[in-house]
Amino acid sequence: MFVKSLFICSLVLLNLAQAQELFEPYTQHIEGTALSFPMQPIPGGEYTMGSPMGNKDEQPPHPVRVDSFWMGTYEVTWDLYEPFVYKDFELARSGGRVAPEVDAVTRPTKPYLDMTFGMGKEGHPALAMTQYNAIQFCKWLYIRTGVFYRLPTEAEWEYACRAGSSTEYYFGDDPAALSDYAWYKENSDNKTHPVGQKKPNAWGLYDMHGNVAEWTYDQYIEDRYQQLSDGTVADNPVAVPDQLYPHSIRGGSFEDSARDLRSASRLPSDPSWKQLDPQIPKSNWWFPEAPFIGIRLVRPLNPPSETEIMAYYDKAPIQDY
Repeated sequence: MFVKSLFICSLVLLNLAQAQELFEPYTQHIEGTALSFPMQPIPGGEYTMGSPMGNKDEQPPHPVRVDSFWMGTYEVTWDLYEPFVYKDFELARSGGRVAPEVDAVTRPTKPYLDMTFGMGKEGHPALAMTQYNAIQFCKWLYIRTGVFYRLPTEAEWEYACRAGSSTEYYFGDDPAALSDYAWYKENSDNKTHPVGQKKPNAWGLYDMHGNVAEWTYDQYIEDRYQQLSDGTVADNPVAVPDQLYPHSIRGGSFEDSARDLRSASRLPSDPSWKQLDPQIPKSNWWFPEAPFIGIRLVRPLNPPSETEIMAYYDKAPIQDY
């Protein structure tokens, strides 16, 4: 255990030193495999979160400050996610050898459905995982790479999506232009599409509008913005989750209308997404009726301590009856 901790700490310190020297786009390679994924730098700053023309839960707009971070250029695809789900698949992708500390990471129960729902796998966004599942995937990446990856907060997600814009979408206010930037109800043929086929935002992020909606870390609180509208700038706000439902989801999906894809639009998770799950208690890992929710990774420029990192990853799941 000491050697493992020392190894992880060394990797973290090395990556932190490199990151602070060069806050630039980079590609994270997973040693021993052909797997990799690109990350874009998101410079910290202030913006107005919410929309005066949005739904009640998007009001009132209020000033927010976020620190610098990297965000995944694309939504996490099945190519990267599947080795986490299936140990035998990871073993094959790793040349027949996986380190014991990687092998010890708790994995999802094998789904009883085809979790691609026939929409495609190679290059397509992974989907239908619970928030707990998404966080454990981040832990797997941490053990694999020594780099702290996590889910974005709601404030980080909207800030990154807007990329300096104050309009309803990152490209403007007119939803008629949405087909150039997003897969949604009007053009998706009711399915996901390979990531990165539409135009990115100003910070090089693809599919922030549509394709699959994306988990954030926050508890969904309908009047959250009213709680933050005291005239001060909210500094890296986050509603730390302490209940199973609802959690905040952003970006809209291939199933959604244009209005639900706006930068400020918020969606709560719902227990009906497990309505047909025959297990008692219901799965901690999958939402068999939510083939529209996926993951986008964040890496903070200044990561927390290892104790804080493991506290983030190791929260016990809440049983779902």
